[in-house]
Amino acid sequence: MKEAKDKPEQKEQDGELSLGALAEESGLSERTIRYYISRGLLEGPARGGRGAYYTPEHLKRLREIQRSQQQGLTLTEIERSGDLATVPTRLPEPETWHAYPLAEDIVVQVKAGSSPWRQHQVKSTLERLARELSPKELSPKDGAHKKEEKQ
Repeated sequence: MKEAKDKPEQKEQDGELSLGALAEESGLSERTIRYYISRGLLEGPARGGRGAYYTPEHLKRLREIQRSQQQGLTLTEIERSGDLATVPTRLPEPETWHAYPLAEDIVVQVKAGSSPWRQHQVKSTLERLARELSPKELSPKDGAHKKEEKQ
């Protein structure tokens, strides 16, 4: 039993902090720290599972978050700020898109899953745009013929 009590102190001496020790050092609750991790504001523990521990970098980041909040920033603003450059962001869920090639050098992408009415509206607009972008052959009906007559 005595060894179990000594282990957390030993970890703190090695620069490794338990969640409880990190909470105590930062003045935040364990729940708040877990919340920050879930939002991506703070990296997860250096090692997970039963022997999970946090590093002085975690404590430093928590203090940065606290300073930003004291300056009036919300958590969302802190997330969006450049301060998070060192924290990896989570990969967003994939989305399905439709690609419409309108011309040789133009492709328009439209997010899938819209209503049928919206799909019809987008399709008719893209068809009109494709006609405008397509190369036209000059005929006597075109303005080129009229220009020749004026000269």
